Parts: sequence; C-alpha cells; structure tokens
Amino acid sequence: MRQHFPAQPDFQIIPIEKIRLPLKSRDELPPILAGLQWIWMHPTLKAEIFALLEVKILAGKKATGRTGMDLWQILVLGVVRLGLDADWDRMEHIANYDTLVRQMLGVPVAPWGANAKGFAHQTLRDNVGLLDDELLKEINARVAAAGREVFAKKDGAPLAALELKADTYVLETDVHFPTDLNLLWDAGRKCVDLIEKYRDQFGYALAGWRKAQNWRRRFKALEGRTSKTVYGGGVNKAVRVKTAVRQYLSAGRDLSAKVRASLLGLCDQAVDAAHWEALSYFHAMLDKHLDLVERRLLKEETIPAAEKVFSLFEPHTEWIAKGKQRPNVELGHRFLIATDQHELVQDYDVPVGGVDVDQSVPVTDRLLGRYGLGQIASLSFDKGFTRAADRDLLSLYVPTVVMPKRGKKNAAETAQESERKFVALRKQHSAVESDINSLEHHGLNRCLDVGLDGYRRYVGYGVLNYNLHVIGRELLARARARSETVRAAA
Repeated sequence: MRQHFPAQPDFQIIPIEKIRLPLKSRDELPPILAGLQWIWMHPTLKAEIFALLEVKILAGKKATGRTGMDLWQILVLGVVRLGLDADWDRMEHIANYDTLVRQMLGVPVAPWGANAKGFAHQTLRDNVGLLDDELLKEINARVAAAGREVFAKKDGAPLAALELKADTYVLETDVHFPTDLNLLWDAGRKCVDLIEKYRDQFGYALAGWRKAQNWRRRFKALEGRTSKTVYGGGVNKAVRVKTAVRQYLSAGRDLSAKVRASLLGLCDQAVDAAHWEALSYFHAMLDKHLDLVERRLLKEETIPAAEKVFSLFEPHTEWIAKGKQRPNVELGHRFLIATDQHELVQDYDVPVGGVDVDQSVPVTDRLLGRYGLGQIASLSFDKGFTRAADRDLLSLYVPTVVMPKRGKKNAAETAQESERKFVALRKQHSAVESDINSLEHHGLNRCLDVGLDGYRRYVGYGVLNYNLHVIGRELLARARARSETVRAAA
C-alpha cells in the first residue's frame, strides 16, 4: 500500500522542513527543492495535493500488498526531472546518489546503507507516469494560487489583483524533420525490426526472413540515393529522379508484400496483441507512404495537408509555421501560457489543432472561473490573438484588455491604443518572452515523453517545476538576505 511519506521514524532521515539548502548555489536544483519544501511546510497546500494524489493513484487499490513508491516521492521526482531537463538514466543516478534529492525524498542519503531504499530505472518511469494531465492541472492551479502569497508585501495583506500576459510558443515533439522519403524508410525499417524480434519465437510462421538485415540495408541505401537525387542538382535531374523513385518504390512494394504475408502467418500464433498491432500499424504506414511518394514524385500531384503524417512515432505532431524567420517551421504543438506580474504561470493549455486567435476567450474564462470577477486587473495579448469581438467581450469582465489591432486603425482605435495605461501594459507584455525562455530552459523546449497523453503530462510537470522554481528562488533570496544581515550585525 502506498503512503503519503515514509511513516517510520529513522535517525538517518532529516525532516523535510529542516533540510538546509545552499543559499549561494547557482544551480537549478536548490530553488526547485526550496519550492518543494515550501509545499511541505504550507499549512493547507500539502494536504490538498495529497488528497488529489490519493484520488488518482490510490482509488480502487487494496490497502494490503507490496509497498509502492510514496506519493510525495512521485511528485518530487517528476518535478526534479523536468527542472533539470534530465533523461531517465540521469534521474536514476540523481534519485539514488544526490544527497539533497534523497533528503527531499525522505530516504537515507546513501542507498548502500542498511535497509536504504534505491530506485530502479523502470520504477521511476512507471511511477512518475501515474499522474495525468488533468491531475497536474489541478495541482498547478493550487500551487499558482498559493504562490501569490509568497510575493505579498506583508503577511496577511490583501493580494494584488492579477496583471496577466498570455502568449503561445511551440513545444516540440521528439521527432526528426519529416519528408515522405524518410518516413517511408521509417515504416520499412520498423517492419523489419519488429519481424526480427518475433522471428526466433514463431519459427515457420515467419519463414523467409533469414536475410532481414539485408532487406534493411538495401532499403536504406535506396532511400539515401533517392533523397540525394530528389534534393540535389545536376543534369537530367527529372529523369534521374523518376528512375531512383521507381527503384525505391519497387523495393518498398516487395517489402510490403513480404510483411503482409508475415502478418497473415502470425494471425494463428499466440502473439501479444500490442505487438501484432504495432507491426500492422507500421505496415499500413509503409503502404500509405508508398502511395504518397508515387503521387507526389511520379504523378506530380499536390498532397493535401490532411493526408500528411509528420511522424510515424508521434502521429499527433503538428506542422506549425508561426511566421518566424528562424525556425520557419516547428514540429510539435502550440503551448499557451498566462503569467502574472510575479512570473508565475497562472494558466496553461495545449490547444491541439487550435490557433492563437481562438484562445483569448477560453483562457480568460478559466482564469475568471478560478479567481472570480475583480481579481484580474489586466490581461494582455499580442496581435496574433486579436479579434475585435473577443476584445469587446473580454472588456466586460476585465478592466484593461490589451489586444493590439492588426492593420490600419481608425481614430478611436488609435486613441485607445495611445492611452498611457495601454502603452505601459503593452510594453510590459514582452516580459512573457522571458518567462517562455525560462520554461524552455526548464525542460519545456522538446517533449521527451511518448504519445499525446505523455506530451500533456510532460507539460504539466514542466509548469509545476517552473512555478516551484520561481517560488523557491524568491524564498532563497530572502533567506540569503537574512543571513547576510545577521552576518553584518555580528
């Protein structure tokens, strides 16, 4: 049965509220740990978060059985992973050998000590993945709301109304740049790799694959030769392109026919359904891209965007062109954030398939539902969000809405956008770019998790880590100032 935190007293374990964090370190880890320590010491926030974790992780579970990873440990490891932009190999090392992290986890510092707890690679993956996007959004909302108290001028003083800035950027998926030629190669090689995996197990059902690696090498060579011909120059290019493409497609069709026969042979075997579906999926992608390559390069058709796939491994990936010079195209999803005057992310979303102009009303609706009327002093957007009807609607609920008009303005619009408050808030809006840069340096530059659910979970952990970093940085700065004051007085 999982617990909130190790319940048995141990002289080797330092209470979390007494962990001494370095005040002068410039590393990213101490502010994150300070933020986690703040959660632990908060009078109500810790209980709220544990209640949410219980509902998600412990619901329907028996109160007996093997002890799983504690709820607090899952939260700490998920946050630290994004804060350090670490892969799972590094996280395994940190969880087992980093002194401060192990203190925050509530386990003895050295895993080689008597009865000391260690964390295996797969254990970390499985447990951190238990939290989902919905749960992390609820935790983030509570942390962001409570975090405002840290920046209050005096304890117990009324909190300042929120001055919010909203913007989007592209959080990339972990994919290579797609062309129909290299996607065809991806589909072919995965078919061969999966069949090799089953070949020894199912014997005669996969006969004829003794030279599987030869198929792989031949298909890769044709892909390289075709890509070089298509994207290169030289004389008689059109003729050479068609010849190379026909050879590549011929090998692809032969491979597809062979894989189809193997799929039929595996139908009567006790194959894991997930493995059979994986092979079937990549075979379908192989046939799809054989058709796309033929239509584009031999029949010279224009392929509709709806038929294109930009990654076989992350099929939810979007092709996004935001009008930038560099990079002119990004592969991933738009990531919407709304940050306040203290740099805390008060709201976020991943509007898959959406565009900026449709996001201003939903983000405002979520913020008003959370904080209520009168708690938002201003809300600023850039021109990508501008829609006159939305601006008029939001102005009914938010005192100042900064949404610069695109194109030519009339006299009334020019006067409105020349007001001192409008100009000041529009200049302050650029601070959201600094927040975006900080998010990118805290793991939210490229998503390393698989699938759309994994992508959303990765975002949730990233926002939580970022907010805790902002809060922890402020707390450490105050502790450092107090320490220097005491030292000067002495």
